[in-house]
Amino acid sequence: MLTENLSDILLYRWQQTIQPLKVNQITANQIFNDIIAAYSSPDRYYHTCEHILHILITIDSLQTYAKDIRSVQIAAWFHDIIYDTQAKDNEEKSAEYAAELLSNLGLTANDISHIKHLILNTKHHQAAADDFDSQVLLDADLAILAADPIQYQKYANAIRQEYAWVPQAEYIAGRKQVLEKFLQRDRIYSTPLMFDNAEQSARWNLREEIEYLQEAMTIDY
Repeated sequence: MLTENLSDILLYRWQQTIQPLKVNQITANQIFNDIIAAYSSPDRYYHTCEHILHILITIDSLQTYAKDIRSVQIAAWFHDIIYDTQAKDNEEKSAEYAAELLSNLGLTANDISHIKHLILNTKHHQAAADDFDSQVLLDADLAILAADPIQYQKYANAIRQEYAWVPQAEYIAGRKQVLEKFLQRDRIYSTPLMFDNAEQSARWNLREEIEYLQEAMTIDY
């Protein structure tokens, strides 16, 4: 639920992000309203306005690693703007939607192309070794994996709610596969700060959720 306080914070953040672009304020406000409406959809439980704020705050702490911090911030606003758990092309649609709206903000074609690239990389949450902007965005997007156990459980429950249409056994199998793929990586986080401070917490949370899912499957059967 979007509270008045959260709305004010996000509006301030949005204005900070686009202020250097010298865009028409009416156009900027219309785009902001479109973004808020998308992330406030009633079928969202995790990919909400709160999620965007948490990502932006994490990006603040990682900004020294970025080459183009403004593009990273803009990509964060749009990366989940299209979110349908029954679709396979949310990132592609989000990137195209972003490009359409951002053309109204006066960004260059190169800037828009870079932002689309950043959004598309959230599909598999992997970035090249020299793609520092993607590393910052992806680490911020995955920061929730290292949350304290109570917050992590809330996150896991919210994801399950977003996939409420999926039968329990099928959900458990799919979710375990996603979590195990993260654990199989050499590192979940690319930036030194996140790797040093969050990697072990994230791995502990992932293992705990996998154990919980295995127990839930046993109970069901």
